[in-house]
Amino acid sequence: MDLIDDPQPGNNTPEFTVAEIAGAVKRLVENELGFVRVRGEVGRVVLARSGHLYFDLKDDRNVLSCMTWKGQISGIGVMPEEGMEVVAEGRMTASGFQSKFSLNATQIAVAGEGALMALLEKRKKALAAEGLFAEERKKPLPFLPEVIGVVTSPQGAVIRDILHRLRDRFPRKVLVWPVAVQGQACAPQVANAIEGFNAMTAGGAMPRPDLLIVARGGGSIEDLWGFNEEVVARAAAASDIPLISAVGHETDTTLIDFVSDQRAPTPTAAAELAVPVRLDLLTWVEGQGARLSAAANRGVTDRKTRLRDLARALPRPEGLTAQARQRFDHVEARLPQALKAAAAKQRLRLVEALGSLRPATLRQAISERRRGLAERVERLRGSLSRRVGRAQDDIARMAPRLRAETLEREMTRQSEALSRVTLRASVAGQTQTARWRQRLDGLERIHQTLGYRATLERGYAVVRGDGAVVTGKSAAEKAAALEIEFADGKFAIGNEPAKKAKAKTKPKSPEQGSLF
Repeated sequence: MDLIDDPQPGNNTPEFTVAEIAGAVKRLVENELGFVRVRGEVGRVVLARSGHLYFDLKDDRNVLSCMTWKGQISGIGVMPEEGMEVVAEGRMTASGFQSKFSLNATQIAVAGEGALMALLEKRKKALAAEGLFAEERKKPLPFLPEVIGVVTSPQGAVIRDILHRLRDRFPRKVLVWPVAVQGQACAPQVANAIEGFNAMTAGGAMPRPDLLIVARGGGSIEDLWGFNEEVVARAAAASDIPLISAVGHETDTTLIDFVSDQRAPTPTAAAELAVPVRLDLLTWVEGQGARLSAAANRGVTDRKTRLRDLARALPRPEGLTAQARQRFDHVEARLPQALKAAAAKQRLRLVEALGSLRPATLRQAISERRRGLAERVERLRGSLSRRVGRAQDDIARMAPRLRAETLEREMTRQSEALSRVTLRASVAGQTQTARWRQRLDGLERIHQTLGYRATLERGYAVVRGDGAVVTGKSAAEKAAALEIEFADGKFAIGNEPAKKAKAKTKPKSPEQGSLF
């Protein structure tokens, strides 16, 4: 029996397992292709719950599956959107369990200026549909902001141009928030800067800007693309602080220009929009002051002329008082006769009154008044008797209740209440006195600390000349006697220079002709 099978055609082909074939294909794809750049149109885009991004790149005949892991999305550059033409960079890989190959995309860029413009138009239409470009939502710029916030690169010529123009027109405080003005970090940094300025507290340690300027020099559409990102446009639209966009030159247009409150063609023009010219304002104020002075002078002159015209139209003072003077003279002439007539009339009335005041009449009136008074005394005596009787009855009824035991109990109760009140008053007085004593002790300690004697304990001295404190050399030389006070006592010395100076000084004789 032959132990070796007879060879048959085709049996010399090696056999592979599925895992071996999948591994060989994976190694072939990764080793042969490796890192590649693929251009195509973005098809299906899926952002999974896990955070991984899956999308397709296609042309007119084929489709390439692409994926970007969750940790790679932050550095991908441009987020793919369906219909966008892009260039994806990454490594090719193969999946053995599904027999598929795909591209692990780590960088995505829009392919060509035409595609960028198409994407820009798409974003512009979407933001315009939300009303972010509406004129009614744009805020007016402050006439003269105190603090201006500038979002730009601190190394470029843009910030120097802005500061130079502000210094020439009207110097203001400027806060610069440094950002990248191109590349992948541009959009998030610019958006964070706008939000950071708005998050500042008004009146805080770091002043909140009254106006924002987002500025960058000119460049290609790729260089300016960071200002076309949706995150920048939305941050500018949500800014509570008025914002001026000055990105690129006059012909350059970005999304931030449409949502900003004011667009400037250049960064220098943004500085000109931010503040007025100080010299022009001073000239205008001086002109207004001159006009105000001239108007006031004209007004005073016109009123003087008007007053003179009115004064000429007024009558003479003598004419105004002539008629009244005549009436006064007429009344003055009639006054003596009127006084005589009034005196005669009053004398007649007095004579008539004296005729009715005869003795018999007076005696009769007095008798009538006496009878009326006697009647009233009798009525009053009876009324007093009745009241005294009622009072005696009341006292008799109340007598049993006013016994000695009752009075003693009431006096005891009142005495105890008085003792309690006296005790509380005494305790309160002692407490208040102790509080006042503590306060006086504290004030005394403060007085001792702040007094000049505490200073003397540290080696200082007080110099007095003729009883007054001396603080300078000239005053010390003029004093007749000096006294030095130390911490442990006083020491008196004579001032010989002052005595000699006084001895040499002779009183001046009065001038000739003086009476004093």
